[in-house]
Amino acid sequence: MAGMYYEDLEPGRVIEHAIRRTVTEMDNTLFSALTYNCAPLHIDAEYSKNSIFGQRLVNSMFLLGLVAGITVFETTLGTTLGNLGFNEITFDAPVFHGDTIHVRTEILDRRLSKKRGDSGVVTFKHVALNQRDEVVCQCTRVGLMLLREQPKEPATATA
Repeated sequence: MAGMYYEDLEPGRVIEHAIRRTVTEMDNTLFSALTYNCAPLHIDAEYSKNSIFGQRLVNSMFLLGLVAGITVFETTLGTTLGNLGFNEITFDAPVFHGDTIHVRTEILDRRLSKKRGDSGVVTFKHVALNQRDEVVCQCTRVGLMLLREQPKEPATATA
């Protein structure tokens, strides 16, 4: 597994993710169609020419999904039990077709799970930047991460 375990995710650790992704017109159009987002700012080039951006914007939900996806290989691949939530999501600058996105993750906090003995709760901060190193999206994400050392099963009494 490439992902990190709870023990590896110490607060203050920063990960510069190796994967970069250039966003295409197809990404934006297909995602918008699949999610029934018919906002003309995403799918109508003629309409968007007269917008404050002068061109189509990449769907912000696609961008958020891309940011989370880019982080998987180096943080949670095979070592997470799931996301518990996303907080403080901001879209700091527009993303357009042809922009290349890269992501930096900082571990903000962690604690052992109160309900499960095999995992802990980790708070990640993801910052996405474009090819000009302009911040385009930020979010905090809370994940339930496996412990490397699984607790031993309690001994059972035998007759």
